[in-house]
Parts: sequence; structure tokens; C-alpha cells
Amino acid sequence: MADPVAEWAQAPAAVRHTEEVMGTVFSFDVRGGEPGAVRAALAEAVAGLHRTDMLFSTYRENSEVARLARGELEPARCAPEVTEVLDLAAEAERVSGGWFATRYRGVPDPTGIVKGWATERAARLLAGVPGVRGVGVNGGGDVQLLGSPEPRRPWRVGIADPLRPGGLAAVISAAGAEELSVATSGTAERGAHIIDPRTGRPAETDLVAVTVVGPRLTWTDCWATAAFARGSRAGLAWLESLPDVEALLITAGDEVRCTGGLAARLA
Repeated sequence: MADPVAEWAQAPAAVRHTEEVMGTVFSFDVRGGEPGAVRAALAEAVAGLHRTDMLFSTYRENSEVARLARGELEPARCAPEVTEVLDLAAEAERVSGGWFATRYRGVPDPTGIVKGWATERAARLLAGVPGVRGVGVNGGGDVQLLGSPEPRRPWRVGIADPLRPGGLAAVISAAGAEELSVATSGTAERGAHIIDPRTGRPAETDLVAVTVVGPRLTWTDCWATAAFARGSRAGLAWLESLPDVEALLITAGDEVRCTGGLAARLA
């Protein structure tokens, strides 16, 4: 029988922080590591998020993304972060068969991938601190998890029920996974904002939410958006074809559809 006192004594200390940036709230939960080193890395991670906002914000006239849109800046002359994200966005468009849009009105638009990428990058920076055993970063409701919070206790993430405010549709467990992300796209909070790349208008589908689970938030965030635009049947079939990906789809008619391996991830 496990000794709960000994197990508690082994539990890594927690450093937590919240930061308003990129038009949303980021929350950090870091377990283990020397607190001073963790806080220094946390300051670097937060500074990185603010730099990301300066580079990618469509609301800042002098951001590199805004200058790209106006034709004042060529992609080859962008900051390294912008070049990296543009390349990742192009790969997401390729894998999704064009359902993840990377251009808007004819100009490069990587904003759909930025939040997931920035959240994952911040989490990996913190995980690199010596002694850190677990990192959880929540970027506006999309989560990147690395390691575990305590011995024998995995991270868990609740999936909000889009049709029942305050309720949960499911709880995802990261048991057995050194890295796991959970991303949701839908209309519950922001209305019809996901674009159908075929029409350039908000997607008209039978879905209200798609949650995708996989190792890297950079990709799960993209796949949730692309699957939502496809609709429940085509979206589920496409998600089933992706490696290391599971998903939960909820329709406006309150139907729940899941990929075949999702049950193994439910807490």
C-alpha cells in the first residue's frame, strides 16, 4: 500500500501565475524545480508571449502581421518567430487539405495557429528548467501539459459542455503521457467566428464544439478549427485518419461523436 504521507512529501512545489496578453488570459502551473529558477523562466515565458502579441496582433498597426497584410513587409524579412509560424501554418493547411486557412483576403494570415504555438512554446521553455516535473499552461482555454503535477497523479482537463453552461462534457486524463494538449474550437463563447475557407464566410456546420487531444497544442488547435469547418461527419472521419489524435465532437442537436481511442483518455 502506498504511503500517502511519503507521497505528499515527494510532491513538487507549485509556482503559479496568470497573465493577460494576446487578448486572453494565460495561466501557468509549474511543479518542481528551484523556485528562483522557475520564476526566472516564467518571466522569460511571459515576455515571449508579449513579444508574440507585438509581432502577430492584427490590432496593432505596426505588428509584422499587419505590415504583411498591407504589403509593407515581405515574409523573408520577418522576425524568426513569424517565419516559423508561417511555415507551420502552411503545413497545417497542407495536412488539413485546405480546411485550415492560412490566408485572408489574399494575404498571409497565421493568426489561427499563433495562440496554440505560443502556449506550447511557453510550456516547453518552463519544462526545460532543471528539476521541473510538471508544467501546465492554459492559453485562453487551450492547454499544453508536460510531465505530471504529482507522483502517481496525472494532469486532468475538463471539457466545457457548450450546450449546458457551467457543465462538463468530459474530463481528459494525461495518464501515461509525457506530453498532452487539449484544444477546443466552437461557437459557444465567440459565436460564428470560424471561417469556411471555401466561401470566406463563417462556417455553417452542424457542430457547436470540437475538442482535439494530442501531444502538441500547435497542431491540436489547428485540427480542432479545421474539423469544425468540415462538419461532424467529415470532420470525425478526417480526425480518425490523423496519428496520435483523439477528439470529441458535439452537434447543435446534442449528439456526441468521438474518435475510436478517446475512451482511453477519459478520466
